[in-house]
Amino acid sequence: MASILDEYEDSLSRSAVLQPGCPSVGIPHSGYVNAQLEKEVPIFTKQRIDFTPAERITSLVVSSNQLCMSLGKDTLLRIDLGKANEPNHVELGRKDDAKVHKMFLDHTGSHLLIALSSTEVLYVNRNGQKVRPLARWKGQLVESVGWNKALGTESSTGPILVGTAQGQIFEAELSASEGGLFGPAPDLYFRPLYVLNEEGGPAPVCSLEAERGPDGRGFVIATTRQRLFQFIGRAAEGAEAQGFSGLFAAFTDHPPPFREFPSNLGYSELAFYTPKLRSAPRAFAWMMGDGVLYGALDCGRPDSLLSEERVWEYPEGVGPGASPPLAIVLTQFHFLLLLADRVEAVCTLTGQVVLRDHFLEKFGPLKHMVKDSSTGQLWAYTERAVFRYHVQREARDVWRTYLDMNRFDLAKEYCRERPDCLDTVLAREADFCFRQRRYLESARCYALTQSYFEEIALKFLEARQEEALAEFLQRKLASLKPAERTQATLLTTWLTELYLSRLGALQGDPEALTLYRETRERFRAFLSSPRHKEWLFASRASIHELLASHGDTEHMVYFAVIMQDYERVVAYHCQHEAYEEALAVLARHRDPQLFYKFSPILIRHIPRQLVDAWIELGSRLDARQLIPALVNYSQGGEAQQVSQAIRYMEFCVNVLGETEQAIHNYLLSLYARGQPASLLAYLEQAGASPHRVHYDLKYALRLCAEHGHHRACVHVYKVLELYEEAVDLALQVDVDLAKQCADLPEEDEELRKKLWLKIARHVVQEEEDVQTAMACLASCPLLKIEDVLPFFPDFVTIDHFKEAICSSLKAYNHHIQELQREMEEATASAQRIRRDLQELRGRYGTVEPQDKCATCDFPLLNRPFYLFLCGHMFHADCLLQAVRPGLPAYKQARLEELQRKLGAALPPAKGSARAKEAEGGAATGGPSREQLKADLDELVAAECVYCGELMIRSIDRPFIDPQRYEEEHLSWL
Repeated sequence: MASILDEYEDSLSRSAVLQPGCPSVGIPHSGYVNAQLEKEVPIFTKQRIDFTPAERITSLVVSSNQLCMSLGKDTLLRIDLGKANEPNHVELGRKDDAKVHKMFLDHTGSHLLIALSSTEVLYVNRNGQKVRPLARWKGQLVESVGWNKALGTESSTGPILVGTAQGQIFEAELSASEGGLFGPAPDLYFRPLYVLNEEGGPAPVCSLEAERGPDGRGFVIATTRQRLFQFIGRAAEGAEAQGFSGLFAAFTDHPPPFREFPSNLGYSELAFYTPKLRSAPRAFAWMMGDGVLYGALDCGRPDSLLSEERVWEYPEGVGPGASPPLAIVLTQFHFLLLLADRVEAVCTLTGQVVLRDHFLEKFGPLKHMVKDSSTGQLWAYTERAVFRYHVQREARDVWRTYLDMNRFDLAKEYCRERPDCLDTVLAREADFCFRQRRYLESARCYALTQSYFEEIALKFLEARQEEALAEFLQRKLASLKPAERTQATLLTTWLTELYLSRLGALQGDPEALTLYRETRERFRAFLSSPRHKEWLFASRASIHELLASHGDTEHMVYFAVIMQDYERVVAYHCQHEAYEEALAVLARHRDPQLFYKFSPILIRHIPRQLVDAWIELGSRLDARQLIPALVNYSQGGEAQQVSQAIRYMEFCVNVLGETEQAIHNYLLSLYARGQPASLLAYLEQAGASPHRVHYDLKYALRLCAEHGHHRACVHVYKVLELYEEAVDLALQVDVDLAKQCADLPEEDEELRKKLWLKIARHVVQEEEDVQTAMACLASCPLLKIEDVLPFFPDFVTIDHFKEAICSSLKAYNHHIQELQREMEEATASAQRIRRDLQELRGRYGTVEPQDKCATCDFPLLNRPFYLFLCGHMFHADCLLQAVRPGLPAYKQARLEELQRKLGAALPPAKGSARAKEAEGGAATGGPSREQLKADLDELVAAECVYCGELMIRSIDRPFIDPQRYEEEHLSWL
């Protein structure tokens, strides 16, 4: 048998193309080209399954991609559509003449119920091959099953509802577990709950649907041939909370609400539409005698689950008296009716038939039609063929239907991703609102369309709707792209003109005060809108011109503030002599450049407030750029003007720590002119180091000299280290000040002595005060009586100098004694040195035969060696190798020279010719061998290589020679 999914489209069958509600004709509009580039795929496409059954098909059900069909009376064919090449045949094992009445498959595709005409029911699980009869169900002809979508799983159905041909509703539960011979039966229980009645008594339960709401309430819809019942209630607490008994118990004493229709097909069928698997159903369609009752399902309603109900009559030629419908399935926007020879699709929005799909007679009459809610595919079958309908993009043209119904919100919802269709809907909605005189809504819609701008603007102008026109212009402005600067300038200017004209017309009318205020607020909202900020900023020049032409100074300032054009705002306040308002703007926005520009104007009128604002900004302002304003202000010379300038300069110097020379120089000039008492304090606080002061010393000296501030001049002289000038000037002011200056050159005794002699001469010659002169002599230890005697006149007696002369003689005597003591100490030290030298000549050391060289660790006596007082012993050649790297370059050269000369010199041999040659060499003036050895010893063995300075100087030398580092490094790897 060929694969059931090897499908082909029957060349003789007619594919269904859905055109819901209106013809597929493009609506031309500005901004889009309505061209169909390729043929659209039909919404409903029928395909015949390449499958020829061995026996006639008696029933077919599909759920969760699981297809089950009964063939003949004893064969069940199960197919997993994901593995269509592996069909599964199951024999029912029936020996009697019972036929398959109906089959029911749950939402998971796991539990299959087979109702037989002999009032027996069989159960087959997807994971098992065994057909198991349900003993408790025997005697009931099952017409419908209400599966439990909330609790049903692959292993258990949970509590389900079963409707019978006798009008009874049972509650049951099935389990897929299979035990042994005496294992549990699949039907856990089967108990009656309710009986549905019509006028003549109990009626067959044609359909059953059970749902559970989000708030825990249960909903059951059951249908008979003429009635639709609703059971709504909350499940009972306790053990039966999962079942339906509590729900039906509430209707024991009174019947549930129902809808009844007089016509009768002899049966009915209920279909639900569920958008997603395991979600709540959204709509229902009930096929009964009078037509199809269609509506929405709302689980939140307390009294009825059904809403927006309406009855669509059957199309012409369909109904109880003609060709009765056999089955119904419901999609999102259509319900499909199955007749014996065709399928008709009806749009649930308009009630129009959008599809009539006829079947060939060779396939036989159609039996039934089902829907797989998990995939959305529709299945129809005859006794000899199976067909499948694919549903593709069902909502593609629904927007047109909603548009014709003037339901614009839904129309926009279903064409949101199709700009051309969305533009059509918006344009139609805008025209509709305009005709309804809802001009503001119309303007908002027009702004979203691609309609011609001029046409819409003229439309509102002709209707004298300036407010709607402004709304339209604002929304158009917000939709412009950054590159559309010309359009933005046009729209912003036009909007401004509209608002200004409106305000001008309302301003003089006292009765329109409220409207004027509302318009002003809208205008300000437009000027301050973040959406329009970019365009308003680009058009600010033209807007300011418009505001000026209308004389609206209030909004000129308002707009300038919004555009952060504070310069214009401050200039406006200054022109109107509102200096405090101008300063408030400056202080609020803290722009240093604006302070620099407007400070010369403001400081003449509000100096104290301006200086307060400067101080508040602190380091954000550059004081150097404010000096011109201060200079211009303080030229008047009044104390208040100078004090404000000094206050800010002191803040810069003392608080901000300014080091700029111009600021300190200007502060000096202010002190010199206005506050001389603070001048010296400032100079002293600045310090006496010429490298640390921040003012110009020469400028300060000239400034203090011009204004006669001598003490300040003396301080500047001291900082400049011009001590003679400082003393000369200080003697004109105060002798004590001169004494302080004379002591400053501590390291130059000659200069100090010279300065003190100046003071002494001044005291003696100018003041003629001998006592003061003697006090000066006592103050400076460098002065002697003999230094100041020439300054005194001849008539002064020696009595005035008696004490000074005695003190001087005592000092000389003390000095002579100190010199004698030092000479004696030097003589004793020389004698000790001579004695130590004599002792050193007689010192010796002992070398044992086992002693070894400190460097090579070989016996010392094998070769010439050196012995140091510290105890270290070295071979002569080992010591030479150890000392050589630490010697300077010139000593290394001297060492090589001595070695070469010593090697060339002949060793002395008593009575030999070589000795005579050596003596001859010495006689000729060349160095003897002994002299060369002495020079070599002095160079190499001057100190121990381990204990002397050579070891200390080698502290920074690496342990490994850098040239041999890589070799040593590799040797360790």
